[in-house]
Parts: sequence; structure tokens; C-alpha cells
Amino acid sequence: MSFTVAIVGRPNVGKSTLFNRLIGERSAIVDNFSGVTRDRKYGESFWNGKTFNVIDTGGFVAHSEDVFEKAIREQVQIAIEEASIVLFLVDVSTGITDLDDEMARILRKSTKKVILVVNKVDNYERTLAANEFYSLGFETVHFIASISGSGTGELLDEVTSYIPDEEPKKDDEIPRFAIIGQPNVGKSSLVNALVGEPRNIVTDIAGTTRDAVNTLYNRYGKKFWLIDTAGIRKKSKVHENLEFYSVMRAIKAMDDADVCILVIDATLGIEGQDLSIFRLAMKKRKGLMILVNKWDLVSKETNTIKEYKEAILKKTAPMTDIPIIFVSALEKTRIYRAIETAVDIAERRKGKVPTSLLNEVMLEAIEKYPPPSIKGKYIRIKYVTQLPTYTPNFAFFCNLPRYIKEPYRNYIENKLRDKFDFTGVPIGIYFRQK
Repeated sequence: MSFTVAIVGRPNVGKSTLFNRLIGERSAIVDNFSGVTRDRKYGESFWNGKTFNVIDTGGFVAHSEDVFEKAIREQVQIAIEEASIVLFLVDVSTGITDLDDEMARILRKSTKKVILVVNKVDNYERTLAANEFYSLGFETVHFIASISGSGTGELLDEVTSYIPDEEPKKDDEIPRFAIIGQPNVGKSSLVNALVGEPRNIVTDIAGTTRDAVNTLYNRYGKKFWLIDTAGIRKKSKVHENLEFYSVMRAIKAMDDADVCILVIDATLGIEGQDLSIFRLAMKKRKGLMILVNKWDLVSKETNTIKEYKEAILKKTAPMTDIPIIFVSALEKTRIYRAIETAVDIAERRKGKVPTSLLNEVMLEAIEKYPPPSIKGKYIRIKYVTQLPTYTPNFAFFCNLPRYIKEPYRNYIENKLRDKFDFTGVPIGIYFRQK
């Protein structure tokens, strides 16, 4: 199940700091200048055994008060419509502002769960001052200091209490392929070409596909769900909001998918937003492949498939073991090969390596190139096993797991990929105490 938490609030209340705190890493840029977050930030949080998506919706630079308030209002509306829970962040040090009042009026009309979060409550005086925010009329209120983490544990307890327990996935379920990518790259055209009928509306207007559309494909001995995830409001005219819709739709589709098919426009190449979504799909351990659509529009004199592929893999590094297929949805070039590849990735994602074979191959590779010693201590890896998870995860048992660094982890992953077929499949590697 896809569960998304959106953080909303006026600039400089600490949204990016809270976002970093919730996902457990420093991803968003943090500064005391209002409007620093110009791009949407999104990641995953894990708490109480539950995983959920986190969206930081902040980041408008005010050119005038009217434009500023309009932009804030649009972001709040998007968050209300797309998120499962909205965290409304305010700042105790400034008290209730007109913009806080404006957002509160919009949020109170929503049927979504809204949690009011009063930030920068880091001493007794501010705790007393924070009681002022109860007047905004929200049932659930939390006092936190996101920069130190005070109160965020209780906030996470509250958030996860609304997330239902995830049902285990059955191995025999029909695979689900999410077609993701930026607006107007040809996602709907690809679905229509595959199913042989105009299943989705196709126009030159970015954002025609409002909702994710599920299509059951059952032809030529293959059966799977195709999810077209354009999901952008046709009426939206603000480019930032179009991208925000695209991101939220793609994230929801990723949660439900086995394989994510990233479609890019051959005339534009792979861009920053594509790479962000690509890396999030990796973090979610989804199968991955890239379709370079509109290849018929690219001059073959200046661009060869080999050169184009190398340029993409340079940007997706360190994940380079991914299929890249050059297609034309309009001319139906190589689209069925793309689907065969997606089916293969879905099968590899469920693949199991026998323990005896795994140890035979990997212990030999480790013996040839053992982990470097740290402070005169030698690391000895004695045993390898694949964990009983739905996606490929491997545990390496050793005497000093805490001393194994990222370069050696990358070496282990490369050897696994060299010896076993995990093309298009992110794998997890864990070092544990023997």
C-alpha cells in the first residue's frame, strides 16, 4: 500500500529540517533564508516496522505578496489531494502569521488527516508560547524541535498509527509494471501501442493523464498489469506544480509495482527529475529498466545507441546493470522486446540462489580480494546466505562487520552481479556479526 506524508507550511518554518529528520539523511538543503527549497524533495521513512513516503512541499521565492500566497495555496491544495496525511508545520518563534491562518482555513476543509506540528519548541518558555497554536482548530497537535529531534519520535508514532499493516505479497500474483517518467514523453502512447487500442487519451498537452490507469495485458502468453502514471492535472499551468503531481503519482505507482519502466524522451535525454525518481525506485528495491522513446526523431548521424547508452549509465552510476531499450511508441519499434525484458526482470527479482553455490562463488571472490584491514584488525567473512525476503538481499557473516566500508560493499555487489543474473534488479547487501 502506498502511504504518503506531505509536509506543508510557509517558508522558513523548518520543513526541510523536518524532512531530513524523518527520512534519516541529509537530503534537502537547509538554510535560514526563506524559499531555499526550490525543488520538490521526496524520500522514505521507516518507523515502528512501517515504511512510508515523505514529501517536502516547501520552496517558493516570494516576488510579491500576492504571487507568494497564490503559490502557497496551490501547494497546499496538491498536498491535500495527493497525500495520505498532511503535516502542517508552523514556527513558535514567530507565532501565528496571516499565511498560517490562510493555510489553516484550507486544511480545515479537507477530509484528510491533518497533524499540526509546532516547530522550534526547545525550551519551557516556547512550550508555553506554543499553546497559542491550538486556536488554529486542529485536533492533533505536536510540539517538536526538528533540528535536535525533540518530539519527532512521538510525531512518528502518531503518523505510523494511521498506516495499516502491509499484507505479504504472494509469489504467484500477476506482476505489475509502472510506466513512469516526465510529462509528454510518450507513456500513454506506449500503453496504447502495447494493448492495440486507444486505452488512454494521447495529446501533445503535457498532463492529459489525470489518474494512474491500470491495464491488464494478456496476450502472447504473457499476463501483467500496466500502470500508466502520468497523473498530472491538465488545468495546471505552473510548471513546478506539474512536476509535483508527476512525482507524487510516480511514487504511489512505484509502491504498487514490481518493475518500474522509466520512459525518457530521446530528444531530451535523462534529466534531473528522472534520475531522482530512478534512485527512489532503487531505494524501494523495485525492478528497473529505461525506455528511450521517440528514438525515431533522433539523428543517427550524431547519436548512436552505444554512445547514448553510455551517457545514460554515466548518470545512473553506480547502478549500471540496467537494461536500456530504444523504442518508438508511434512506430511500435522494439516495444514488445521492452515488455519481454520487464517480464524477465520481474522473474529475476524473485530469484533465489542456492546457499551452497552462493558460498562457493562468493567466498572464492572474497579470498582473492579480502576486505582491507582496519587498525591492524583483519576482517574475515566466513559465510553467505540469501535472506528470505521477496527481493534479493544477502547477508555476509563476518567477525568485524562495522569495519567494512562502501568500496568493498560495491566490490561484493559487482561480484554478485558478475556471477549471477540480477540485471535490472537492485540488491541489498548486509554484513552481520558471525
